[in-house]
Amino acid sequence: MKAEIRNVLSFSNIGERTNQEDSCYFGQLSNGSYKPYFILCDGMGGHDNGEVASSTVCEALSTYFDNNVPQEDEINEDYFNNALEYAYEKLHEKDTNSSSKKMGTTLTCVYLCNRGAWCFHIGDSRIYHIRPCEYRPETHSIGLKFQTQDHSLVNSLLKAGELTEQEALTYPHKNVITRAMQPKRGEHAKADYRLEKDLQSGDFFFLCSDGVLEQLSNEELCGILADDKTDDEGKLSAIEEVCKRGTKDNHTCILVSLGPAQKHADDLKTKPAKSLRRDGRKRQRRRVPGNMPDNMMPWLVVAIVAILLFLVLWLAKINISEVAGNVWDWIKPDGK
Repeated sequence: MKAEIRNVLSFSNIGERTNQEDSCYFGQLSNGSYKPYFILCDGMGGHDNGEVASSTVCEALSTYFDNNVPQEDEINEDYFNNALEYAYEKLHEKDTNSSSKKMGTTLTCVYLCNRGAWCFHIGDSRIYHIRPCEYRPETHSIGLKFQTQDHSLVNSLLKAGELTEQEALTYPHKNVITRAMQPKRGEHAKADYRLEKDLQSGDFFFLCSDGVLEQLSNEELCGILADDKTDDEGKLSAIEEVCKRGTKDNHTCILVSLGPAQKHADDLKTKPAKSLRRDGRKRQRRRVPGNMPDNMMPWLVVAIVAILLFLVLWLAKINISEVAGNVWDWIKPDGK
């Protein structure tokens, strides 16, 4: 399906660090609709280097996408590789550190188009595609359609069978990544690409830095998003509360919900009220054609009572016997 964006929400917290090295970007057009791409980066390098790297890549990619809007058939890996080369060039321009320890950043990006959603990443920040309507934990289905694979040492050991899932949780070098965007000419890390074609209204894309995952499991994330009694803002708040359990690292996320765009307050002034809303606004009753408005009912009762009272008073002034005799003369058979 052609992806429609219902809502986009985000949070970014510093955790127990002294500076914020995460950066993210999503934007809106003048008509209120969202731009089709979402970017999240987690910087590294210490002090302000990580912040510079992550913000530089976010700004460079958003600039490239805005200035080089592609035709539908041009949205492919070549287009994104050119965008990454532009970001690498901007990253190199910001590199003023002559030491061997270079700044760098992870990257996650989701780009929506008519064919689906392009997802690409470098490093251990993640992209999730989640379908809440398929959340059935009793059958071991949590509605997780897709998850990026971390470019990290611990994930490499997991794939090689050197670590179990449980051992990976406490592995001392789990933050070591095997790919990152760094300002090195001719030595650019490549992104992994995936085009998610199977999209449905109600699906979510969730982009996050690894700090979010310190406390949040896949099962808990999918369970929160599958709660149909909570709106998008409530779901994001629930995720943030989980992170507050003790997350030490910076933790940033973007939550993209797919479906018909939410109605803005200005739109409601000129459009009929809907009986059911999924955007958190107060429900309004729809008037059915032919039905009487509620505020007419008291006046109708008063009118009926007045008419009945008038008839009683009018009949009281007439000789009932005389009226009955006249009626009988009119209806009796002839000659009787």
